[in-house]
Amino acid sequence: MGKIFDMDSPFMRFLNRVADLLILNLLMIVCCIPIITVGASFTALHYVVLKMIRGEEGYLVKGFFKSFVRNFRQATLLWLLMLVVAAVYAGDALIFRYSGISFPKPLVIVVVAVGVVLLLVAIYVFPLLARFDNTIKNTVKNAALFAIANLPKTLLMAVIYALPVAIGYFSTYSYIFIFMFGISVPAYAAAWVYSGIFKKFEPEREETSDLDFSLNVEWGKEEADGESK
Repeated sequence: MGKIFDMDSPFMRFLNRVADLLILNLLMIVCCIPIITVGASFTALHYVVLKMIRGEEGYLVKGFFKSFVRNFRQATLLWLLMLVVAAVYAGDALIFRYSGISFPKPLVIVVVAVGVVLLLVAIYVFPLLARFDNTIKNTVKNAALFAIANLPKTLLMAVIYALPVAIGYFSTYSYIFIFMFGISVPAYAAAWVYSGIFKKFEPEREETSDLDFSLNVEWGKEEADGESK
């Protein structure tokens, strides 16, 4: 019985992981309050969860804020870009809904399809920024290539991220669970999916896990220069 409560037992490791995810979720909520810091917060979250699943984590809070500060500028610019795109689509939705104009169905389908593609691309943006040093342009381009080239896994991650929203919609009793784990757990689960994808573009050997690594992906060609974060 005593072995169950040993620090190295599976049960205690599970409890430690639950505690880590709870702390991460609370950090995310606090750091997202200014709204403008959402991008940097999600980048920091993915930096930590990717290290967690690879057994490379150190001090959780320190690692979170290290990535938060390091990637703040690019993450914030990417987040603001996403907000602009979201605002445009919200405007389109209002026009389609309330303008009284009968738009051709093909046009509506195209707009919706492009919106779905943009959401799938957005899934990779902050994980890529957390793991690889790159320009904003190349980060978005690589996110698009990853989303298309790994479509089944991309759709799986989309489902993972949508689950808390769906659960909250159908059950108000789940709000406390969502408050405690609704951001960190989906990110942790998604990291198990994209970790293998990223591995293909990382150096085989790394002297340290916190060096720079720039990534440039093109169809039929994989190019990596430097070292990984």
